[in-house]
Amino acid sequence: MRSRIILDIETSGVPFDSLDAEQQQYLLKFTISEEDREEEKRKVNLYPYTASVVAIGMLNVDSEAARVYYLPGEADEEAWTSPDGRTEFIPLDERSMLEFFWRDVRPYEQIITFNGRMFDAPFLHVRSAMLGVPASRSLMPPRYNSTSHFDLMEQLTFFHATRRFSLDFLCTAFGIDSPKRHGVTGHDINAFVAAGRFRDIAVYNERDLRATRELYLRWMHSWPGGDRVAG
Repeated sequence: MRSRIILDIETSGVPFDSLDAEQQQYLLKFTISEEDREEEKRKVNLYPYTASVVAIGMLNVDSEAARVYYLPGEADEEAWTSPDGRTEFIPLDERSMLEFFWRDVRPYEQIITFNGRMFDAPFLHVRSAMLGVPASRSLMPPRYNSTSHFDLMEQLTFFHATRRFSLDFLCTAFGIDSPKRHGVTGHDINAFVAAGRFRDIAVYNERDLRATRELYLRWMHSWPGGDRVAG
């Protein structure tokens, strides 16, 4: 059985007003209404050129052991472990997070994400390039080959042949506990960063990892022979 790891990241954008005039104009040039402009301002979270990584989570599919690197608050923090002992939480600056991530992810034969080809993978590659951190492998193999990167969003939409749904929507539909129903969503990350609630971001990231694992296993068990691949 090949080694498999679930990957998920959390990101936080810079204040829109901190961008220079040309950058702001570039991002807003196709907006029409004030509502459009506010929506585009919120999207700075999604671009590696205007946002940074605040958490990187990895979960071993088979052992269920997880590790979450996250940006620490102003006070010095030490690594800690979840009450059930399954997850290590390690506070690091962004550059160190990326360095440790590329070290940790290298041995795994398959990476599993939810929308990772559209977001997590390119974000990690670009941020690493911007910070001068060498990548240990490509997270973006040929699109229709899921051997090394299995993107659940692409699998569940049959490579975007059908409508896309959020992880929260799909977890609810499949009867899986959704991390979004615990008082935190991705839209809250900027506010949590501003409030210094970095541990809450790390815990939210771990819940995303475990929900993604459950969805992956449910999906794989539905395919002929998939139960053997999914453990």
